[in-house]
Formats: sequence, C-alpha cells, structure tokens
Amino acid sequence: MRKTRTIKATLKSKPARNAAAKRAENAKRGSHLRGSVAIALLGTKFMGRAHSIAWANAPKFFDLPLQIEMAWVAGRAAADTHEFGRRWGWRGSTIDWREAIANPAVQLVDIATPNHVHREMALAALAAGRHVACEKPLAGTLKDAREMRDAARRAAKMGVHTFVWFNYRRAPAIALAHTLVQQGRIGRIFHIRAAYLQDWGGAATPLAWRFQSELAGSGAHGDLNAHCIDLARFISGEEVAEVVGAVEETFIKERMRVAGDGAAISGKGASKRRARMGRSTVDDCVLFLARMSGGAVASFESTRLATGNKNRNCIEINGELGSIRFNFERMNELEFWDNTLAEARRGWTSILCTEASHPYVKNYWPAGHLIGYEHGFVSQAADIVGVLGGGSAEVAIPDFEDAWKTQCVLEAAIQSARRRGPVAVAEIE
Repeated sequence: MRKTRTIKATLKSKPARNAAAKRAENAKRGSHLRGSVAIALLGTKFMGRAHSIAWANAPKFFDLPLQIEMAWVAGRAAADTHEFGRRWGWRGSTIDWREAIANPAVQLVDIATPNHVHREMALAALAAGRHVACEKPLAGTLKDAREMRDAARRAAKMGVHTFVWFNYRRAPAIALAHTLVQQGRIGRIFHIRAAYLQDWGGAATPLAWRFQSELAGSGAHGDLNAHCIDLARFISGEEVAEVVGAVEETFIKERMRVAGDGAAISGKGASKRRARMGRSTVDDCVLFLARMSGGAVASFESTRLATGNKNRNCIEINGELGSIRFNFERMNELEFWDNTLAEARRGWTSILCTEASHPYVKNYWPAGHLIGYEHGFVSQAADIVGVLGGGSAEVAIPDFEDAWKTQCVLEAAIQSARRRGPVAVAEIE
C-alpha cells in the first residue's frame, strides 16, 4: 500500500506568513480569488463525506467562477485518512491538521470535525489568512463560539470570509418558503413551530462522541435545535428575543463504551469488544418556548428518541394571510395555505419544488426529478465558491456572526431549562 502523503512532503518554499500578507494586501484592494480555490478538509467521518461529495460535484452542476482543487484532507489515523482521500477525491492526506492549514497553497479550510475542536482549528486558519467554512453548531460552548466570532470579525477586515454549514437553507422548498414570507405572502407572523425528530439514539446506541459533553457540548439540542433555530430565523426574518421556558432531559443515562465511533452517525459499526458502560453527559431532548423579535411566539423541539421519525426536520409558520409548512422527510415539497383566497377555495397546497424557477433546481434535473440530502451541501459549496470568486450566493450563507446568534439562542434555552425561568437572548450576547 502506498504511504500516506503528508503536507510536509509537498510544502512550497514560500512562507505562510508571506501568503497571509499578500491576502491582506489584496483585501485592501478589494480583490477576490481568481482562477481556483485550494481546499483543505479537516475531518473524515459523516460530515467529511458529505462535504467531499459537495466539493467534487459542485463544478459538475454549477458554472463556477473558480476551479475547485480538493487539495488536502486531514484525519486522525494515517491509513484511514489516506484511504478516505483516495476514495473521495482528495489529492493528499495528513494526520496533522496544523500542517494542512500552514500550507500556503491552501486558501479555504473546511472544518467537519467534532464540535470541541472547531475553535482551535478556526482560529488557526483565520490567523493564517485562510477563508473558513465550519460545520454547525459554530462551537460546543458559548465561550468557544464567542472567540470564533471575534476572530472572524478581525479577519473580515482583511477580506477573509467565514461560512457555516446550515445546509437545510439550500433545500429548494426552504428557500421558496423564505421568499414567500419575505414577499409578504403570509402577512404578519403569529406562530412558528419547529421540531427536529430522530430515533437513532436508543439504549443500544453506543457512547459515541455525540453523547459526551466534553466533545459535543450538547446532545440533540446543539445538533438538531441549531437547525430549527436557524430555519426559524432565516425563513421568518425575525430573531429569537426571549426563551420563555425550556425542558432538558437525558433519558438514557448510560451507554456502551466502544472502540471508535464507527462510520454511521449512530456509532453503528464501532467495535464492541470488551465494552464497558459509560455515562451519557448530554441531553437526549430539549424543548423550549420563545418570543420572536417581531411579536410571534415560537416552539422548538429536538430529540433522538422520537420512535418512527428518521430525519423529520419540520417547521410550520402561521401568518395572518397564510401559512407554510415543511418536512425534510419530504424535502422536495412545500405546503402553502393562501388565506386570501375565497373561503370555498382555501386548503393546503403541496408545491413540488422541482421546477427550474425554484431556487437551485435549474442546476440539477428536469422537473419532477427529485433531489436528495447531498444536494444541499453541493448547493452550499457552489455558493461558497461563488462568494470567494466575487459573486453572491443564491441564498444567504450564515457566517460566524450569523451562527453566533443561533448559538446564543441555544445557550438561552439551556439556561432557561436549568434556571426554570425565562431568559432574554440579550443576556447571553
């Protein structure tokens, strides 16, 4: 078997600090990347695969201003990382993410790792003048997220971009819902109810990193409610002003310790030899009620124990003139109620969002030919490259500043649950 290729073996002689200085000078002139963008991916598990598909396929579906170079992937085990790079199309691999960031050829660092290392990786990348795309939530803790936000603010003055992978914004049905609300089609908003329901977190699920607070920060809350909060903010155009009350619960107190996390999100495939039980230190579910900045009231729920729900990321928004609702398990459809119609004609309309006039669809298949989970990542990769090339995203991409606002709501909900009382989001910020 070929040896794992490392960054060190192919570093260019030009010092990284000179590359950062050049980017700073370019920022002052208001220039953007030209020709190509070289990417270093940090992380090789579930999200590493999703991001790899995105970078490989974005130029196949979209006309991009820059050529994508899948330059480096960084993982933990040399042999596994090498095989990941070979299989998913990365030119080189390393087990030292710092080397990947230090390589002056790298222009964009993509962080697809467990939450506890987001801060260290992002801060190092931004200090080196690299653009950064980071998985959600922004960080495992509010303190880490604040440091990332502050570093991004400083880097932005030098022309450095940050992006966060809230991929569901790029589902055509969600993007259409955003458009309808912003056009005033549902009028004044009264209610928002969002829930993200999964069922893979039962007692047989091992103690993977997602169940360890020192690695994940939180459980279903940070993993799933982060999406709910982002979608509510994005579609409605309103901010969460106050968490009125919340419930945080861990049903499965102990889980089986295993060797490695396995390949699946649930830890399936991890070795159970000589397994011992360990304590789960994150929530299994969090529910909270909130008030929005525009006067609407909202409910949010996330759980990994909603038996029968595989990936039910759903949101419904009720307004004076109409309503919209969405369920990711039927991701190509948006339901719309038009209350301005004559009473006899009112009813839920299911819109199949596969027409070329729907967001992103023109880049994929003919009408009626459905897209899937991976296409949200492909569309976001295309939008990131478009921004780096001097253009704009078809749908707004959250940056660290935007994702910080979602992080504050996550924190407010947890504090509300533990205080057993209301928490204004402004207290957190």
